[in-house]
Amino acid sequence: MPDVQPLVSEFVLKLKRRRVLHIIKEEDISSTAVGIEGLSVTAESDDEYDSGNDDHPTLSAAVLAAHARNALRAPSLQTLLEDIPVSTALSRSASSAGDSDGKSGDKSSKSRKLKHDVIAAIGDLIDEIDTCYDQISEQAVEHIHQNEVILTLGRSRTVKEFLYAAKEKKRSFRVFVAEGAPRYKGHVLAKELVEKGVQTTVITDSAVFAMISRVNMVIVGAHAIMANGGVIAPVGMNMVALAAQRHAVPFVVVAGSHKLCPLYPHNPEVLLNELKSPSDLLDFGEFSSCMNFSTQDGTPLLNVVNPTFDYVPPKLVSLFITDTGGHSPSYMYRLIAEYYSADDLVVRRKSTSS
Repeated sequence: MPDVQPLVSEFVLKLKRRRVLHIIKEEDISSTAVGIEGLSVTAESDDEYDSGNDDHPTLSAAVLAAHARNALRAPSLQTLLEDIPVSTALSRSASSAGDSDGKSGDKSSKSRKLKHDVIAAIGDLIDEIDTCYDQISEQAVEHIHQNEVILTLGRSRTVKEFLYAAKEKKRSFRVFVAEGAPRYKGHVLAKELVEKGVQTTVITDSAVFAMISRVNMVIVGAHAIMANGGVIAPVGMNMVALAAQRHAVPFVVVAGSHKLCPLYPHNPEVLLNELKSPSDLLDFGEFSSCMNFSTQDGTPLLNVVNPTFDYVPPKLVSLFITDTGGHSPSYMYRLIAEYYSADDLVVRRKSTSS
């Protein structure tokens, strides 16, 4: 069965949409602020304009102050979706500044500039995602020291690149890889590490608590980092975090900033888990004779639960390493505030009326 994650993948797509919406608003606000710089302020009424004084429209202090407040406040999503920049309000306020053709051309020019800036900013976001592995890996030598023993679970590209970077810097260390049943992605990671010359030991997931006392550090990846510093990660990760806490072993999460989520675990939109196919655990042919057994009310006697993810609370995380550096769990909400707009935490599809 292909390794698909439709529900949680939709959750990740929503995170990216929120990032893009924040970029659009930031660029719109920036464009508006540039427009304000070219305005003159007068104490006269909004309708009075002396064309001989300046090439730019002159606004009253009251109108300019009101517009500045709008610039500092993020524009509504409705306005942006309808392709009406906030700066349009400026043109409307300065309705006496010129004829309608001039204003229409100015609005069109501003819209084109906003579109160009947004596309450029989204391109920067794509580059940020593509280069996050390199930026995170550059910090490997600061955290992985000589002759250390590191434990990880499953297969994370960020963790793999992080370990590769430490190996390339001539660090000598050993890695315990928990196999990550029932999908056994740890087997793949172990093979990749060995091919790079990293001394690797594969252990069963149930052996994590028994082996954790030999470990200097746990380094794992994440599917998403919540606003409270909690982590949505592959199933079994909470067990690893609890074992690390019990033996005072640092539990380090490496993830790109594009995995930051502005929501909290209690938000209804957050899906902390997803059930995979029972075939990952049981062979249907072997257990087919058990499928017809049920209780008197028809409830089957055999049930198979195959969760995909775990939630690791922030109290179990020692450090986050992102492409912007190392951060404590308590700092994550501040970092997230730089990437998302509070107005877009709930994204609803606009209804179309016939």
